[in-house]
Amino acid sequence: MAYKVTLLPGDGIGPEVTSAMQMCIDATGVKIDWEEHPVGAHAIEQFGTPLPDSVFDSIRKNKIAIKGPIVTPVGSGFRSVNVQLRQVLDLYACVRPTKYYEGTKAVNKNVDIVLFRENTEDLYMGIEFDLGTKEAKQLIKKINGFQPKQIRDDSAISIKPISETGTKRIVKSALEYAVKNKRKKVSVVHKANIMKFTDGLFLRVAREVAEGYKGKIEFQDVIVDNMCMQLVQKPELYDVLVLPNLYGDIVSDLCAGLVGGLGIAPGANIGDEIALFEPVHGSAPKYTGQNKVNPTATILSGVLMLRHLNELDAADRLEKAVAEVIKEGKDVTYDLKPDRNDPSAVGTKEMAEAICKKL
Repeated sequence: MAYKVTLLPGDGIGPEVTSAMQMCIDATGVKIDWEEHPVGAHAIEQFGTPLPDSVFDSIRKNKIAIKGPIVTPVGSGFRSVNVQLRQVLDLYACVRPTKYYEGTKAVNKNVDIVLFRENTEDLYMGIEFDLGTKEAKQLIKKINGFQPKQIRDDSAISIKPISETGTKRIVKSALEYAVKNKRKKVSVVHKANIMKFTDGLFLRVAREVAEGYKGKIEFQDVIVDNMCMQLVQKPELYDVLVLPNLYGDIVSDLCAGLVGGLGIAPGANIGDEIALFEPVHGSAPKYTGQNKVNPTATILSGVLMLRHLNELDAADRLEKAVAEVIKEGKDVTYDLKPDRNDPSAVGTKEMAEAICKKL
């Protein structure tokens, strides 16, 4: 029987990398019934919205989805489709593995980190009030009446909510993952030395949850700026990281940079009932339709999906095939060549075909 999976190709390079991923997943022999829906710019053209209700209906029905990158306008335009999907579907755990593969332009080879990012709260909740608006003026006046630190009148405001509920479940997810996958250590990352009530809550609750795992897993806390330095200098000291939303976004990109960039960085967004998989990188619209970009991150997101489906043999075979193609360095895209101008670089589709041949 085939698994029903919602497929969201995205825009920009999204359709190309998701097509490559489909090719590789199908080549493993696992039967997938792909239910495709447009999102982002393509959905606006058809439905007048980047995220039609039919997308949520499909994901809620199938319980599993995989998507390509979607453009997010900077400073104006519609809000991030990625963030909306995570919030509306309550996909509270963003899981981003970072692993060294031989043949990549890795800064450090001693990296095997799994990052758990809280996905629904913090500044990314999108509770904002623009400069000069009635709401911003009222909020500034109210806050200024509460305490001696005065917010300037010409300010825009963002709210940073962090809850006990949200913290408990993301920290528990990280600890459960560590125990199940025989990891050694979980590090909670925060800025509680400065933000004593929001990050302070995150740290306090994390410590309370970790008490239930004493003797099963090592637990520590690290201030976020120190963590960034530590990851550059000695990433081998770290195993599983758990962070609030904003820090998780930033630190996961740092981790990806250690092993060769976002082109090989997969991701998963997991809730209690639904899981959505996606590459970490963006939609790179300037490369749209050129059959040029690296499909590895999307294919490895497919590997995560196969593991979630408990198709472990297929997942292992596909990850091994990806690793072999990258190691050989022959049938890879331009960004994986020592010289990005190497004329022997292959296209998105051709790299996927080479991976399929290894299965």
